[in-house]
Amino acid sequence: MNKKIIEYFMTPISILGVGCLEQIVHYIKPMAFKKALIVSDRVLVEMKLIEKLTKILQEAGIFYIIHDDVSPNPTIPQVNYGLKLFQDNGCDFLISFGGGSPHDCAKAIALLAINGGEIRNYVGLNKSKKASAPLIAVNTTAGTGSELTRFCVITDEENHIKMTITDWHVTPIIAVNDAELMLGMPPGLTAATGMDALTHSIEAYVSLNATPVTDCKALKAIELIAGYLKAAFLDGNNIEAREMMVYAEYLAGIAFNNASLGYVHALAHQLGGMYNLPHGLANSIMLPYVADFNRHAVPQKYAHIAQALGKDIRDMSDESAALLAVTAIRELINDLKIPKSLSEVRGFNEKDIPTLAINALKDICCVTNPRQGSQREIEDIFRSAI
Repeated sequence: MNKKIIEYFMTPISILGVGCLEQIVHYIKPMAFKKALIVSDRVLVEMKLIEKLTKILQEAGIFYIIHDDVSPNPTIPQVNYGLKLFQDNGCDFLISFGGGSPHDCAKAIALLAINGGEIRNYVGLNKSKKASAPLIAVNTTAGTGSELTRFCVITDEENHIKMTITDWHVTPIIAVNDAELMLGMPPGLTAATGMDALTHSIEAYVSLNATPVTDCKALKAIELIAGYLKAAFLDGNNIEAREMMVYAEYLAGIAFNNASLGYVHALAHQLGGMYNLPHGLANSIMLPYVADFNRHAVPQKYAHIAQALGKDIRDMSDESAALLAVTAIRELINDLKIPKSLSEVRGFNEKDIPTLAINALKDICCVTNPRQGSQREIEDIFRSAI
């Protein structure tokens, strides 16, 4: 039997449940933090949703400054600007408030605040030497899992690529998942973030680094998404559906934080870097095509995925059930009324495919994909999605 050493990574403290945001002050005060850099985006500020957080901080006597210039694919200049705000204002911790973009931007700022240098220096696996500045991640979407993971993705606009930093030092010290913050989320965003969580679950489940620990979390996440994503999409104020999607994305986050990901993310990162396509949409578009590629390598696992998605696989071969998993993914995408092909991506040019494939194969997410492909095969996956 081959020896396999497993490392398990997770944020130290997680707070979940309707209304749990109010509890963060009970954790902040004993840590004696004095001034926060809040990393968010302008939409959440304009919606005044962020006031739910700032009111709590004000009442607790905790000072803060807000960095709200964060785009759906956070960039190097946005990280550097946030770092300057952090340093110039004497901040001693960060709070990210939003979805994956504010979380990733805050992670990069926290990393540089202690380790110095440029964010490009940390692309790859565990490149930092010191723990990052303390970061509390408050989720307002149910999709990315970034509030509890060791992953950080920043866009290099100059080179049109997404840089993936995998470093246990960027893991937030506290993750907050309050479904009340997600009520009324627009249907399109609900769909995209939900498909992001589904992608995390599926890629973690079929990953070469999957273990029984990650498998059970990934499958349960898939079951919850199958049961509640459409309900949250159809009624943004369905608190039960919102809370169950919180648990789904959280379980998916634990799963991929430890099992890692695969070709869906490797390819989606290139679409985000080249065309500024939001991450959830990029994953959603590529998921069925990569699943169709991967199912031949691990048909039994895709059969389990089909079952978790609600399909009856009794009396079916693993190969037939695996194909049914791909069908189930396509059906969900159709129900959520989100883009299904690259032809719907603004600016997409088929001539870019060789470059997209070359860059995708350099992505760290490729390492744990269950089936390794050549550049030609990666190009074919992209072409099949047109």
